[in-house]
Amino acid sequence: MSANLRFRIECADGLPEGLPPHLHAKGYFTEASRMTRGTGVSEVRFYRDLAAGTGMRTLRNIYADLDPATHDNVLITQDAIAEGAVFLDAHSEYTPDQAAESLAELAKLHAATWCDPAVGASSWLGKRLGIHLERRGLKEISGNFDGPVGAGVPEEARDARRLVEAYRALDVLAADESPWCVIHGDAHIGNLYLDGGGRPCFADWQLVKRGPWYLDVGYHIASALTIADRRKSERDLLHHYLDRLRAGGVDAPGGQDAWRGFRLGIVHGFFLWSITLKVDPGITSVLQARLGTAVADHDSFAALGV
Repeated sequence: MSANLRFRIECADGLPEGLPPHLHAKGYFTEASRMTRGTGVSEVRFYRDLAAGTGMRTLRNIYADLDPATHDNVLITQDAIAEGAVFLDAHSEYTPDQAAESLAELAKLHAATWCDPAVGASSWLGKRLGIHLERRGLKEISGNFDGPVGAGVPEEARDARRLVEAYRALDVLAADESPWCVIHGDAHIGNLYLDGGGRPCFADWQLVKRGPWYLDVGYHIASALTIADRRKSERDLLHHYLDRLRAGGVDAPGGQDAWRGFRLGIVHGFFLWSITLKVDPGITSVLQARLGTAVADHDSFAALGV
């Protein structure tokens, strides 16, 4: 939906101190993309107002701002690719050890904003999950499940109507869930990159919002790893995330509450990828299979009373 431009700058008297020469701009500059420019507002505000205070690894912000009246916005960051970064997708190899690192980054974000009243007062973070139900739903999910893209979704999860009902229930639950924090909102492997040192970092913050921690964690574990790796390591990874949350000064949930949250978070990711239409079908197919299998493994629909 956005336009992305990589470019290099030169200055006659040399670059100002601290300004890298290789930059990346993201905005909504064409007539077609202007219709969707509102999707960039939350990302720009995250980089402008929140990112530095979280301590997590993400793109280095150079300039981020918006026109509050028109919602025109632009984000300029350091060009991570020029610094040796590699952006990932569902076909990328990603190990449980790497997942532990990316979960530690999510724990930094969550701990830094955990029930923070200043964050709670930020209206731009108050988006509900239900907005996704207003745009796509039963028709798109059924089309995916009935075609080759959804071929890897197990029968236990291949019920479009039940998925919509589960996501509607999750929307109601998440809206009033406490404790809450700032979440990435779309924490799948395709929104990760490895920096020049090989460390996992998060990008693409269009769905950032206030919500329960598990919407990131269940989604991330179930989408980033192969089904076999996820089954072997998911409990250890969940405990690792909770340990990192406690290290950040948070009274983290534990026991059955934490496990229930993990089960619910998977539904968030499964719904988002089940309504996806405009992504490489090979990537969509892998993520639907991973997330759908996790839903089936953990009877996640039943956890939402559906």
